[in-house]
Amino acid sequence: MPDIQKVIAALGSPIRREILGLIWERELPAGEIAAAFAVTKPTISQHLAVLREAGLVTARAAGTSRRYRARQEALGGLRAALSSPGKWSNADDLPERALSAAHTKLVVVASTDVGTSQAPTFEAFTDPAVYSRWLGVPVTIEDGDFACTMEWGTRVRGRYELVCPPELIVMRWDFEDDNIPIPGGEMTGYLRITPGGGGAHVEVHQLVDTPAQAEFMEQAWTTVLGRLKAGVTSAINAGQQAAPRVPRPKRRGEESGS
Repeated sequence: MPDIQKVIAALGSPIRREILGLIWERELPAGEIAAAFAVTKPTISQHLAVLREAGLVTARAAGTSRRYRARQEALGGLRAALSSPGKWSNADDLPERALSAAHTKLVVVASTDVGTSQAPTFEAFTDPAVYSRWLGVPVTIEDGDFACTMEWGTRVRGRYELVCPPELIVMRWDFEDDNIPIPGGEMTGYLRITPGGGGAHVEVHQLVDTPAQAEFMEQAWTTVLGRLKAGVTSAINAGQQAAPRVPRPKRRGEESGS
């Protein structure tokens, strides 16, 4: 039985699931697999490497190329693990459980697909000059600390706790606002960038404590990722400086006091 977490992670990609379907009943060379998808050969090679690491495919050298085939028994083992009686039942006689605490949090998931490849898309979140161009407001990043002020006056600041190029950023962040819509306090978000769709797939998992926070974070992250999608291609080209965003009130009607 392969590592169940690696299997679940590997199956999270639509392209990898399509690859498994393509080689479910037959063995195919890497080039023929790549030809079936509208992405680059290196991208397919990365997907095949993930599937191999998860134990879902076998690879056999054939001359100068490799031939791949799905390991059907690996998924059969996964099904057995998921359906095994009592698989997820907690034992009642574990005294060490009293020595720690656990709680469940809500999570907001926001995502978009962009036309730039994985590495430059990752750079768009770590290079303050590029970040500033696509977000439309000045962004500072110094020794892992980042900050910006949105055009409606909200001050955002935080820290990159973990940076794993070109795929993962773990951040803790907070904001200052005269009219804070949710209780203050640092929040944790996970930003993951993976190849996909002829460019990169960007996905944020934002931990929240309440439904009100979740609603606010949905709006916040869809705004950020929408700006990324609209402006990242030109932002990566240092010769194309986006016009700064015009300061505006947070809500319509504030200018007149209504």
